[in-house]
Amino acid sequence: MVDTPENGGAQDVTGTLVEYALGHLFSAALRTAARCRVADHLAPGPRTAEELARLTDTDPGHLRPVLRYLATRGVFREDGAGAFHLTPLGDALRTDVPHSQHAAVLMLTDPAFLRTSEALEETVRKAGPSFERLYGRPFFAHLADDPELRELFDSGMTSLSAPVDAVVAGTYPFPEKGTVVDVGGGRGGLLRAVLRGRPGLTGVLVDQAPAIATHVLGEDDEARGRWRAETGDFFTKVPEGGDVYVLKHVLHDWPDDACLRILRNCRAAMAPDARLLVVESVLPPGNAPHPGKTLAVAMAAVIDGRERTEQEFTSLLAAADLTVTRVLPTASFPSIVEARATDRTP
Repeated sequence: MVDTPENGGAQDVTGTLVEYALGHLFSAALRTAARCRVADHLAPGPRTAEELARLTDTDPGHLRPVLRYLATRGVFREDGAGAFHLTPLGDALRTDVPHSQHAAVLMLTDPAFLRTSEALEETVRKAGPSFERLYGRPFFAHLADDPELRELFDSGMTSLSAPVDAVVAGTYPFPEKGTVVDVGGGRGGLLRAVLRGRPGLTGVLVDQAPAIATHVLGEDDEARGRWRAETGDFFTKVPEGGDVYVLKHVLHDWPDDACLRILRNCRAAMAPDARLLVVESVLPPGNAPHPGKTLAVAMAAVIDGRERTEQEFTSLLAAADLTVTRVLPTASFPSIVEARATDRTP
């Protein structure tokens, strides 16, 4: 045992490093539970490994250690009688709840992403995404020609986005009137959340054809007649006339030069008093864990993207003639970076 300042005292170095080195097993265990829909079977109440094995057509002797492992991370809870219970984390793995992360877990643990993660050393040594070297082309180009992976990606991103959409819509003081332009907004979950309860607002959803084709704006009667969906490319042009422009989880997909093209197109479309909202992880200083620090590694490996600090956002936006006016934290992992057109009045 050694004393380490980071852990405030004695630490089993060997045990800790072994646990970290086997971290890939947690991802595999989580995927197994999601694929077998264990959480759905626990919704009526706690069950033993034997009962769950019968329901999931699995072997109880091998299912039990997987469930116990997941219980060490709070996904499930085992009681003294050997029955497993749902926890708030486990409940989010159910397929029949509004906050379900089932599709997100299946996407993030898909073999395409696991294979990319295994090649992380190449990303670090060769300064480029390992996905592109493994699959022969950039991620989004591959996605365009792989309908199955595209559907998995879109459904997974919708699953990830739903809780964040509600938080962002409730955190930022969107105006009561005007037009919100959601640039690269996917299926439109955030725009739908923003339009709810604000009858004076209209919205424009802009994204590529596959996302637009499956948008969710028409599912909300409250927003009826107050939105339009446009197929577009934010690297080419952004619709003009908006009062609030939103880039949610867009910039982290791209290196700085590509981000500047997107931001400059937004800046060109903005009226003098319009606002731009960048919804992203804002990396905190120090060594504390943060989801953005994990995402930063994934972004680098898959698409040469990156998560940024507040200062990096400030510098990036300034290069596009935009000034950060405030950064609002949310109850979820991303923050809201608000910017306006830079005032060049002498």
